[in-house]
Amino acid sequence: MSVMNYKGYAARIDYSEEDGVFVGHIAGIRDVVGFHGESVHELRTAFEEAVNDYLETCATLGRAPQKPYSGKLSLRLEPELHATVAMKAELAHKSINQWVADVISREAHA
Repeated sequence: MSVMNYKGYAARIDYSEEDGVFVGHIAGIRDVVGFHGESVHELRTAFEEAVNDYLETCATLGRAPQKPYSGKLSLRLEPELHATVAMKAELAHKSINQWVADVISREAHA
């Protein structure tokens, strides 16, 4: 999977068969920011313009733009799984946080 990134924002892209264009939205934020283009070049340009417009609009409104994903992830685990994770992390000489991050990273990039 390829991801379009610009200024820390990522694009979620779909293709509209009906309109014959690529349609994108900024991913990972609650605000809805869309863009479109007939080619990859047009889509990239529209994406960058959408991000810039979003940032400018937030500045004009005096509010902080939403940032995609803080890097904090809260999990609820069954006690038995929590214990197993803690044991695996200890055996690997890592914190639970580092062990889980390593496992997720490995699986996400597999």
